[in-house]
Formats: sequence, structure tokens, C-alpha cells
Amino acid sequence: MTVIAGLLFLAFVYFAVGQAAVLRNGAQTAADAAALGAAQDAREQLREGWLKVIGDPAQWQRFVRGEGYAVERSCQRAAEFASRNDAEVNDCVPLDFGFTVTVQTEGTVGESIVPGTDERRATATASAVVEPLCRFDPPEPSPEPTPEPDPSSTPPEEPEEEDPDPISGLTCDGEPWEIDPEDPVLPGVDDLFRVRLTSDDE
Repeated sequence: MTVIAGLLFLAFVYFAVGQAAVLRNGAQTAADAAALGAAQDAREQLREGWLKVIGDPAQWQRFVRGEGYAVERSCQRAAEFASRNDAEVNDCVPLDFGFTVTVQTEGTVGESIVPGTDERRATATASAVVEPLCRFDPPEPSPEPTPEPDPSSTPPEEPEEEDPDPISGLTCDGEPWEIDPEDPVLPGVDDLFRVRLTSDDE
């Protein structure tokens, strides 16, 4: 009986260790998803803001540099992704251009397996960054020609309105883009920014 009891105890211990490992893996999956979700939301915000000022190239640089997104909205997206993976966000910290998110699992190892583990939850942390893939070199403004005075008394005709020139100077991942001011279309969000998880040594 003693041997059987010992074997049963070892079986429960091994099962508990396995359950704990599964819980830790689940926590890391949730943390990765939450960090990526926050970074992806920041990327989407940047493109949305860029589209609002696409006719004013003077404002483009701040979006190329990754400025102009709401941290609170991105952290809310992190919470949504964590919830989908049975976890909740404990902390969401903005980086220079990304987020570090810490989550805690909603599930536990369970009192029925090993006494005292009913409150044991797993935590994990992950970081994700947004990497700009574009640069913008504003074209030099062309000098306006100086009109010559007309010695005749005949009033000059009104010049025809010319179509605006395409906005050039945007290069994404080595590919030049021209933006039509009358029908402005930005590159896709995946062409503008890359989102990836980072390791601890970065």
C-alpha cells in the first residue's frame, strides 16, 4: 500500500508539473499576442493619421518617425488579445516605438490536483516593436517664374489651372512611391511598418 500511495503521489506531482508548464506556455502565448496586438494597433493608428494629412507633405515626417498614436487605445487592444487567450493584462508599458506587456493567466493549476495551488497563476512578459519601412525626402520646391510685364494694354488671359504634380520622395523598403494629390493612396500598412516581437537582449 505504501508503494502504491507513493506512486500515486508521484503521478499527481508529475501531472501538476505538466499542468504548470502548460499554464506557463499559455501565459507566454497570451503575452506575445497582447504585445503584438498593441504594436499592430499603433501601426494602424499611424496610417490612419497619415491619411488625414496626406495632402500636406510637411506633416508626413512625424508619421514616418512613428509619432502620433494613442497609447491607451493600443493597450486596450493588448487587453483584448490577452482575453482571447484566457489572460488579463497586468501592465502595458510603451517603448520608444512599441510596447512591453505583462499578463497573468485566468486559470490556475487547481486545488484538486495539488493542495495550495488554487491561487497559483502564471505570468509572462513580451515586447513588440513597430519598425518603419519608409523614409520621406521632401522634394525641393520649384521657384515660381517671375511674370514679365506686358507693355500692351490688352489684359492678360487667365492661365489655365494645371493639375497638381504627384508628391514624390516617399520610399518604402527601397521602392519609390508617388502620391496623386487628387486621388491620394498610401502604401498598405504592411509596406509602411513592420511589427515583430523582440528578445530580452535587444
